[in-house]
Amino acid sequence: METTTEKNTATFTHLSALTQYFIPFGNYIFPIILWTSKKESSEFVDHHGKQVLNFQLSLLLYSLVLILIAVPTFLITLFRNVPLEAVVNDHDFVFRNFSFEGNIGMLTVGLVAVLIFALLKVAEFFLIIYASIKTSNGEKYKYPITIPFIK
Repeated sequence: METTTEKNTATFTHLSALTQYFIPFGNYIFPIILWTSKKESSEFVDHHGKQVLNFQLSLLLYSLVLILIAVPTFLITLFRNVPLEAVVNDHDFVFRNFSFEGNIGMLTVGLVAVLIFALLKVAEFFLIIYASIKTSNGEKYKYPITIPFIK
């Protein structure tokens, strides 16, 4: 049976991932601080600290992959109609003959990547809240779509 202190520490470890909205990299820094402070003395806190960090690292990996798909897709689509000599010699870019019909495939891939990224961020917020509720009730929670980097 977990003590109230262990439940609270594990819950705050989950909730500390929400600091990313206020402090850059807060979703990594604060869970690491809370987890390392109590991981030796509590198996419950150790389990949840690993879950939070694995989830955040997995989301980072997924986000990087989606960005690596979306950004080049939009740049290729945008600059496909600009001649290279205009980029090198001129300061003005003129988009001639740009049509959505000719670029619909590339634009769809880019927009789907952006949509998946947005859904991932919304799901992250609600999963963090759900995990903290489960943890405060004394249950062990495992995030979905998580790669176990830390075992």
